[in-house]
Amino acid sequence: MTFQIPEPRATYDLTMGDGAAIRVRRHGNANAKARIFLGNGNGFAADGYFPFWGPLCETFDMVVFDFRNHGWNPPAESGADGHTYAQMTLDLDRVLREVRRRDGEKTDIGIFHSMSSRTAMKHAIELGFKWSALFLFDPPNVPPKGHREYERMDFFEHRLAEWAKARQERFGDPSELAAHYREARAHSTWVEGAHELMARAVLREAADGGWELACPREYEASIYLQAMTLCLWPPYDAFGGPMKLIGADPDARGAPGPAFANRALAEDFGYAYETVPGTGHLLQIQKPEECRRIVFSFLDENGIGY
Repeated sequence: MTFQIPEPRATYDLTMGDGAAIRVRRHGNANAKARIFLGNGNGFAADGYFPFWGPLCETFDMVVFDFRNHGWNPPAESGADGHTYAQMTLDLDRVLREVRRRDGEKTDIGIFHSMSSRTAMKHAIELGFKWSALFLFDPPNVPPKGHREYERMDFFEHRLAEWAKARQERFGDPSELAAHYREARAHSTWVEGAHELMARAVLREAADGGWELACPREYEASIYLQAMTLCLWPPYDAFGGPMKLIGADPDARGAPGPAFANRALAEDFGYAYETVPGTGHLLQIQKPEECRRIVFSFLDENGIGY
């Protein structure tokens, strides 16, 4: 199976506070009552999640974008200095404000994964809850030192950082990276066609030929390490609005660290929380239909119209 992402009905660049550009793509139903903002995980890109968000275009107005230095975005001139959770939090706020300014007010729903979901948590806690509903897919939440899940997350993030620093950064063709995804145990259960789709989404043509990672591997590694410094383990009522935490399955074989951390966060503070059985960290492209069901169910339970 080959996924073909439709041409956006509109594309525009938004300028962030430090001059970086975020390229927004508009998909879906322009006349819909509700609008979804969708972002990517560290080292991935929003187009790669199309098996999840594509069918949502029938119902929602879609704002699809990559966080800085990922996917469609040009490299930010601030480089590594601006590639931080603090700056991405400000970026998210600007994207939200600018889209509203351009296109008006709607029922705004945030759907974010991993790095972008941690950013959305920081945004909601520090800058205020600005959503009608917020969905966080498997954020790499790190509890305080001494917590029962701290050591597991410390090992998880440092292991990923070391992997990212050494990962292959240039490819002859996207199919080469797609093959790596298929061979990796953590990614082997993505839906058919998702490996090729994500490979195309995270690579760009290099000036001297071939293909290269849109997000430099050093930047990717830095985000894994920054996860350990956020001190973000908030109670549920700190968000100030309806939020659903969706985690990888901690009972699945080879479950990643965040699966356990998110279960612990939900247990500690009574979060609205659910897992998708049999999934790992990229659950939206392992079981996209089940993930969409969670979105619709939570909106219905909270009386949020779409």
